[in-house]
Amino acid sequence: MAKTSFWIGSDQYLCDRELAQAFHMSRVLGMPLLIEGEPGTGKTELPLQYAKNLDLDLHVYPVGSKSTVDQFVAKFDHIKYLRDSQIEVLNAQREEKGLGTKLSTGGRSTEILDDYVLLGPAAKAYSSKNSVLLIDEIDKAPREFPNDLLYALSHRKFVMPESGKIIDVSEEDMPAIVITSNREQELPTAFKGRCIYHYISFPGPDIMRDIVAKHYPKADEDVVSKSIEIFYQLRQLGLERAPSTRELLNWLKYLQTFAKEDTIKKIQELDGLGALVKTQDDAKRVKRNMDVGNAPGGTHRFY
Repeated sequence: MAKTSFWIGSDQYLCDRELAQAFHMSRVLGMPLLIEGEPGTGKTELPLQYAKNLDLDLHVYPVGSKSTVDQFVAKFDHIKYLRDSQIEVLNAQREEKGLGTKLSTGGRSTEILDDYVLLGPAAKAYSSKNSVLLIDEIDKAPREFPNDLLYALSHRKFVMPESGKIIDVSEEDMPAIVITSNREQELPTAFKGRCIYHYISFPGPDIMRDIVAKHYPKADEDVVSKSIEIFYQLRQLGLERAPSTRELLNWLKYLQTFAKEDTIKKIQELDGLGALVKTQDDAKRVKRNMDVGNAPGGTHRFY
């Protein structure tokens, strides 16, 4: 039986009630959880921290523009099969000549096709109970990729290539599947229909403070407050790529390497801007919006 207890996060991950309910529902119903939202809202961290917190097997498939279902599920190693077939022919010839030593195929037999099937993360996850499967950033995949998953999601089984072996799983033993999307392209309606859906909104300052506390419980309160204040000022500038939670945490990690008395000044001067802003145009816009302070040399500051 898959783990269906109500998980509300861990020491390293803040899981709000709505997300926890959606994740719980997906595991109870044996359906994938599709999470959408802008980058940096914790979509990918959910299955990673869940597996870590409960000490579960984790299988990850990072989706790319050339992803295929064969890579995700399983593929047949034709090259290895051909090589072993040639070795078997050579061994038969050596035996006819009375030669005792044989070439090795590593224990594989061409009569057992499963020996040449390379399992991908999906087949591995379906083969182990209480596992966790992350399909990360599915919106980057070719259009046919989510469509090709419809059968497996509906029938909870995969057919192995060449051998025809079926790997299936019951509704009760389905792995906890989390699929993330940054909405770079719209997913097929039929695919969404096979999933439990949840959209993660970007957290407000109060929740962000709680997230920071999970990662840096000993961080100075003044430093955290000022950095969060300026972080949200940056997000309101209409940047091409607004800084995300990940960028804020990286910035705070950098700031904590300085003495406290220097840190507030460094925050106001946006020391370490490259941790927050990721395009040249955004960097120029931020600098144009910085007030000129009273420090010697006209140091630019945020307030």
